[in-house]
Amino acid sequence: MLEETNSRKSGGYAIPIAIMFALFFMIAFVTGYQNPLGSVIEKMSSGNTIMSQLGTLANFIAYAFMGYPAGKLLQNSGFRVTALWAVTIGFIGVAITYCSGFIGTDSTAVAVYLIGAFVAGFSMCLLNTVVNPMLNSLGANPNQGNQLVQFGGTFNSLGATLAPVIVGGLLGGEASTIASANPVFYLAMGIFAVAFLVLYFSKLPESPDLGKKQEKIAISGAFKYRNFTFGVLAIFCYVGLEVGMANWTYQYLEKHTQVALQNAGFEAAAIAGTVCGIYWLLMLVGRFLGGVIGGKISSRTMLAIAALGSMALILAGIFTGETMVRFIGFSSKNLEFSAVSIPLNSIFFVLCGFFASIMWGAIFNLSVTGLGKYTAVASGIFMVMVCGGGIFPMIQSAIAKTSLLNSFWLDFGLACYIFVYALLLSKPAKGLKTAPEILVED
Repeated sequence: MLEETNSRKSGGYAIPIAIMFALFFMIAFVTGYQNPLGSVIEKMSSGNTIMSQLGTLANFIAYAFMGYPAGKLLQNSGFRVTALWAVTIGFIGVAITYCSGFIGTDSTAVAVYLIGAFVAGFSMCLLNTVVNPMLNSLGANPNQGNQLVQFGGTFNSLGATLAPVIVGGLLGGEASTIASANPVFYLAMGIFAVAFLVLYFSKLPESPDLGKKQEKIAISGAFKYRNFTFGVLAIFCYVGLEVGMANWTYQYLEKHTQVALQNAGFEAAAIAGTVCGIYWLLMLVGRFLGGVIGGKISSRTMLAIAALGSMALILAGIFTGETMVRFIGFSSKNLEFSAVSIPLNSIFFVLCGFFASIMWGAIFNLSVTGLGKYTAVASGIFMVMVCGGGIFPMIQSAIAKTSLLNSFWLDFGLACYIFVYALLLSKPAKGLKTAPEILVED
């Protein structure tokens, strides 16, 4: 569909492809560092557990505001302009977070930090909107485009893996200021700045439909399809499950008294970051295997197995005793990996990353089946529902004030809904009653 295929074949877009990979990394990295920073925000807020999740909430709730505008910007302005706006806003968001570390009053610093997380969330939404189609267009053919997207997803998982390890190691157990993570902010702002310059001076392909008047599509039309209507809720629940399991496993390990007592020379935050980094590493492995077997197993079967596996592991984590076992950890003092003691049940929580990895793709595939002209509108709505990654961990924080371990029952409930969706609600059926049509204007 796009022009300049010969240039792509000759490797003319090698640098922009590398930048897209870097941006894929940044989507996960900037999102991921909100979790370990949440522990610092909690300390700055007199130990209020709920405050630990406000950064994640601010980051994800931005999707609810930016999801639709991001799609319109991409439609009207194209890949390059949208990407430039994304990295610019990303730089500003990280810069605001960085500045919050130099404000003396804790309450004011927390407020500025949350503003930075919210602005960064706008950038993450824009990046999510542009990097997938841009990488797909940079391939010399459809198969190569899909391959580039898969490689981009690998970098995304790498960013999610490293964020809690690096930031947890930098912060340590005694960190009580956001400034402790300044090296992370320098890295993030540097990548955004370089990305802007490369994108600005690069010639990128655009869709031949750019600038053309688009057909008016009724948003409510997509909700006439049962598989999509319940799929929207499934995506909302899935992102809450994915983020909640990682965030609260981190919080569980950092707050567990035996983790600090039985691991002399190790900071609890660094151990928690390393363990949760393995959660995201398992997401990477799961996505890779999902891609390998995806053509042989139906999305419905894959999703049902993944949801059932998550349910079993969460139950095991809740009911397994807190016996301490040996696991891999990271010493922020000695900058080395070594065996550490962690609760056995936390390993079950970490293993959920493997099953959660394939849920997004399976839910999306099942949800858009049969939508036809509504598929593009559906994609925008899906992006809005990513805000579940901030809302559910915040709800979990309220439960955790009474019992942190019992808060994982919320994640179990989310996995249960996804299981029901896979078995029953994902079967296409048209005819649901909808509200009066809402037209998408150009």
